[in-house]
Amino acid sequence: MSDFPRFPAGFVFGAATASYQIEGAAAEDGRGPSIWDTYSHTPGRTANGDTGDVACDHYHRYPEDVALLGELGVDSYRFSIAWPRIVPDGSGPVNAKGLDFYDRLVDELLAAGIEPAATLYHWDLPQALEDRGGWRVRETAERFAEYTAVAAERLGDRVPRWITLNEPWCSAFLGYSVGRHAPGAREGRGALAAAHRLLVGHGLAVRELRAAGVREVGITLNLDRNLPASDSDADRAAVVRADTQHNLVWTEPLLAGRYPASEEETWGELITGQDFRRDGDLELIGQPLDFLGINYYRPIVVADAPYREADPARRVATDNRYAEVRLEGVRHTAMNWPVVPETFTDLLVDLKERYGEALPPVHITENGSAEADEVGADGAVHDADRVAYLRDHLTALRAAMDAGVDVRGYYVWSLLDNFEWALGYDKRFGIVRVDYATQRRTPKDSYRWYRAMIAAQRG
Repeated sequence: MSDFPRFPAGFVFGAATASYQIEGAAAEDGRGPSIWDTYSHTPGRTANGDTGDVACDHYHRYPEDVALLGELGVDSYRFSIAWPRIVPDGSGPVNAKGLDFYDRLVDELLAAGIEPAATLYHWDLPQALEDRGGWRVRETAERFAEYTAVAAERLGDRVPRWITLNEPWCSAFLGYSVGRHAPGAREGRGALAAAHRLLVGHGLAVRELRAAGVREVGITLNLDRNLPASDSDADRAAVVRADTQHNLVWTEPLLAGRYPASEEETWGELITGQDFRRDGDLELIGQPLDFLGINYYRPIVVADAPYREADPARRVATDNRYAEVRLEGVRHTAMNWPVVPETFTDLLVDLKERYGEALPPVHITENGSAEADEVGADGAVHDADRVAYLRDHLTALRAAMDAGVDVRGYYVWSLLDNFEWALGYDKRFGIVRVDYATQRRTPKDSYRWYRAMIAAQRG
């Protein structure tokens, strides 16, 4: 059908979720508390005081959700493993019941002919480790490696694709600088230390995964296409600072073996004289990857702006003298994100041009949209805007591949409506509606469109 972009044989189509967003069972079978349990139970932190205590109850309903994946026709399912379900205190005794759950999930997927893809860290840090400094301290990276070894030993024989970290930008900057995500800190140097130690944790985890003999190892970054608000030199310089914080702080160490040349211009006194880097860290972080996961949703338009906090001692790491500007003349999703599919193509092509052969094969590990879904009189969800978003972004992805970017797979975000972090249950990204009162699942029009698109590739 002409409505569907075409992809080469062997291209992986999948769907993605994350543990704290869907599992529920927050205090069952030995799971320990995470920073998101603490954060969401703190008054005023999340919309409506929502928590992930029950979420989509996937812990008990995973067979139904795997059946939805099977009917969808995906090749792969990207899920995340909850660290506090495996090692409740972040270190020390391993919780056998937690491992048993992921055993059951993986076996259910394989029985349905679906390839499991596991993410080791999707933001649910054990609270006990945060109490000892969290990602600001190197111990957390070392404990992450130990947890990785436990998970890989149990599941590595059946899970071929592993992702160390999901969107470390959110963990470091939304968590430790903006304060809009767990643990809710507003710091400067602490956030930069967290960014670096997340990368160290990634490097240590890669070593453990290689030792376990897993087939594919990667990391997922939420890279942004940053655009200047005008052609002025000041706005273009602001884009460099935005790129440094959102993109280069990750891609330069991972793919080029160096720290960003623009980091001092971006962070000033916060980065000078830092003591959280060690000799050998770049080699550890920059170990070869089998793939790079990229999550992409929208472009960001930035303009030059003064420091929001004049006192350097009180400045947070995200105060980089730029402001985000609303992009007019385009549709915006329920997240108020602009829909500009061609920027997806541009980001991928620019990444290839910047890193060349150092860029490993790419998997799009998240892409999708939150929309103001309504249940119609017929009981269905006719989410035409989401269908258009998916169609246009898959078309843009195909254009990047035609321009020479080696993309091997695409995972829609998300299979299910779920707990959208600080936004609670108000924002719905799923291609399957979840009625949180009854836990009833209802496939939306976007589910049926994605199913038909996958089927058309094989027809």
